[in-house]
Amino acid sequence: MMPAAREPLRSWFYRPWLLAMCAAVLSAALLLAASLGIVMHEVQLRESEQMNAQGQRFLERLEQLFGQLREGLDVLEAQPLRECSPEMVGTLQQISFSYRFIYEAAYIDAAQACTNWPRQDNLALARPPDIRGPTYSYWLNTSTEPNENRAALMLGRGNFRVATSRGHLTDMVDLPANSSLMVVLDHGSRAIPVLGLALDWPPMEPWSPTSRSPLQVTQDQLIYRMPTINPEYQLVLVTPRTNMQREMFEGWWWLLPSSLMLATFIGGLVFQLSRQRQTLGAELQGALRRGELQVLYQPIFDLQTRQCVGAEALLRWRRPDGSLTSPELFIPMAENTGQIRPITDFVLQRLLEQLGHLLRANPNLYISVNLAACDVMVPRIGKVMARLLALHRVAARQIAFEVTERGLIDVVVARHNLQALRDVGHQVLIDDFGTGYCSLAYLQTLPVDYLKIDKAFIDALGHDAASSGVAPHIIRMAHALQLKVIAEGIEFEDQALLLSSEGVRYGQGWLFAHALSAVQFIDLITRGRRLGPRRLDDEA
Repeated sequence: MMPAAREPLRSWFYRPWLLAMCAAVLSAALLLAASLGIVMHEVQLRESEQMNAQGQRFLERLEQLFGQLREGLDVLEAQPLRECSPEMVGTLQQISFSYRFIYEAAYIDAAQACTNWPRQDNLALARPPDIRGPTYSYWLNTSTEPNENRAALMLGRGNFRVATSRGHLTDMVDLPANSSLMVVLDHGSRAIPVLGLALDWPPMEPWSPTSRSPLQVTQDQLIYRMPTINPEYQLVLVTPRTNMQREMFEGWWWLLPSSLMLATFIGGLVFQLSRQRQTLGAELQGALRRGELQVLYQPIFDLQTRQCVGAEALLRWRRPDGSLTSPELFIPMAENTGQIRPITDFVLQRLLEQLGHLLRANPNLYISVNLAACDVMVPRIGKVMARLLALHRVAARQIAFEVTERGLIDVVVARHNLQALRDVGHQVLIDDFGTGYCSLAYLQTLPVDYLKIDKAFIDALGHDAASSGVAPHIIRMAHALQLKVIAEGIEFEDQALLLSSEGVRYGQGWLFAHALSAVQFIDLITRGRRLGPRRLDDEA
């Protein structure tokens, strides 16, 4: 995208109300989607738990029912009567009275049939049993009539039959609405409804008949397969998921207001931060004109001779009320808003105005300046520097440039522009090495003179922290690449001694000096401290 086209986009992007609206919409979408996902998961979990509990309860009740039917058949088979007689009818009636779930009992042979209900002929079935076991035979769905006093499930042994009524079966299993209790036969290819609707089998929706889980969840149905002793048949409870959408809506409805309120809060927070950032940007733009920005100098020392060999130029923003604004706040904002270029030019111009005569009098002294990513990616800084050096009659080798790994957005372009700076005599330092993404392969190809080890790795030296070995590793790697090392943030003498023993020649930190004003730095150099005989780019 061309720079001219980027400016309108940037101006739109930095409008607080637009940022707030985008943040509110995006956060609302994310929060609503997340809340819907949470509700869906909770409903599915609750649904599965309820179905598992219901299926287990059904299985226990059905086992109780089948147990009574089998026990009644065993009693009939054990008694001696084998013909329809008043005694047989009385025996059948006694069985139906003795067992709660036996609604009808019958004796059937080739010539006659009789039941405990002499005026009914419910169990005179001619069709073969649906399941024939070694002891008992099963007839399923013997009557589809809605009459609760009709037999729905029958067991047989020898010449005897016992059955439970549809009313007994309904009371026993408490089947949910629009559900079906079925017996699956013929290795899962056929199903006979025992209670409830006659549903298609196998289900039309995708499901896994070979799964070991008793509960299968499809888009519209819950299929609970109850384990049975006989592998020839299986009890299956099929329930529609008609209540899921209603439960999801009810659960989501409670989360909807909180999600919208949180999204509104996020939008308002982004608006306030954007306004604050916009205000800070406007104040920073005026700070250059009002002279609120000042350049300080962090001295760099030779760790062996303890002589000052240079300094890093640091920018500080002191407000009219005396308060300081952290560079970590306004420098990134300046980079994002494009104000960093005039700020960099200000730093270069100010340091040469303040220290030009000192640099001319001390050719071995140098000052390093931090470059933003935008200045690394374009050759502009070389032209600005050439004009200032000519004006103040300072050698290019006395101005070094520090770049961070995060500023090397395009390594190829950065390599070309940094090499152009080195060609005219400037030195290049990689600042905060180890905290970015600059790989060893890139580092070998970059025109770099020094590596600066970040303070975090210096603080870890001599401790058991996981990062305690990073600094020695960086030092060895730099020496292998014939690069010199500067350690940042040295606060204790044992750190300086340890670094010096590792081959680090230069360091900066509060052990030697805090950030100094130009007057203080000039006094540091001229009050009797003799500069070392070697230049910065001599061998360490």
